[in-house]
Amino acid sequence: MQSRGRDLLGKVIVSEETGRKFGVIGDINFISESGELLNLVLVEPTKHIGDLNLDKDDNNRLLIPFSSVKSVGDFVIISEKEIV
Repeated sequence: MQSRGRDLLGKVIVSEETGRKFGVIGDINFISESGELLNLVLVEPTKHIGDLNLDKDDNNRLLIPFSSVKSVGDFVIISEKEIV
């Protein structure tokens, strides 16, 4: 996995619109050939996660599309509007 992806592990996911916390990044789905990041795998989901219509992986873990990520710092900021 790229270092960019590894740096995301353990960060808290926060909504750009509301500031609500959704959980922690436990893993990342990516295309190994290109290194393209596809989804952030959510662990320790909060009660706010029910407001989002998220897909799940084969292990029933919640997936947040990487395309919804707006910025990465101490937290990973996502746009709720861009999760479809």
